[in-house]
Amino acid sequence: MKSHNIAEQRKNAVCCSCWTAYRPTTIQPMSTGKQKGPDLGRLDRIVADARRAQDERAQSYRGRALKLFPWICGRCTREFTPANLQELTVHHKDHNHDNNPLDGSNWELLCLYCHDNEHQRYLGQPSLFGGKEEKTSHATQTPFADLASLLNKDK
Repeated sequence: MKSHNIAEQRKNAVCCSCWTAYRPTTIQPMSTGKQKGPDLGRLDRIVADARRAQDERAQSYRGRALKLFPWICGRCTREFTPANLQELTVHHKDHNHDNNPLDGSNWELLCLYCHDNEHQRYLGQPSLFGGKEEKTSHATQTPFADLASLLNKDK
């Protein structure tokens, strides 16, 4: 049995043409006999599945938000193109993912970094979850405390 190379694996991969990564399909071992032509029925099913998935995404709140709003991050104002659109996410302003009004009033488009930062800020607010604020230890060393006197030492 021959081993498969990367080119063969990529040939058998499916691309969803939007924001999902390549998903390799099951790779069948190569036969030692004559090679047959491509399985057209299998290719048709793959294309139909990819188109169906694209239509489902277009109907999702992400697809609707991308149609409603310009492709710009709402925080850092970074602009996006189809080449890097997978880095643009839909953020729910009230943090309720079930609240998806058709007018998009609960959504804003954020890049991955701003979206992550927004959720870190949200998790950092203890009053939202009813918990008490934990006391954290502060730094006991101030590395630049005597910097002015060290700089003036040469004079």
